[in-house]
Amino acid sequence: MTQKKLHPSVLKFKEFVKNNPTLIQEVRKGNSTWQELYEDWYLLGEDDKRWESIGTESKAEPDSSTESSKGDFMSNIVGMFKNMDANQMQSHLNNLSQAVGAIQGLLAQFQGSGGGGNPVNPPEGPKNPFSFRQD
Repeated sequence: MTQKKLHPSVLKFKEFVKNNPTLIQEVRKGNSTWQELYEDWYLLGEDDKRWESIGTESKAEPDSSTESSKGDFMSNIVGMFKNMDANQMQSHLNNLSQAVGAIQGLLAQFQGSGGGGNPVNPPEGPKNPFSFRQD
């Protein structure tokens, strides 16, 4: 596997992030994106006051109680349910159902051919339970 060579400015930004681990927490919390941080770093430089404010905000947060973190967790889950699109979820569930059905069919084929001399045959019966005839 070959790795792409990164632009020198990206390498410098990665070093900056290694020296300022509070930026990682900022992205994980969803307060900003890597693209935003990179653009700010590129335009403002490493010595800007913005980087100091990020460090002080994240140092103050670990003193919070566990109850507030539980409340944050529940509010995050409630927020996810509010932002959920029912039609999109239905389409994802249909896709998942089709994928599971395909996997089951594939497994049934392998189990049927690997059984040796006893293929599993469904019981004989009418192909259509409602035998309507056209006149």
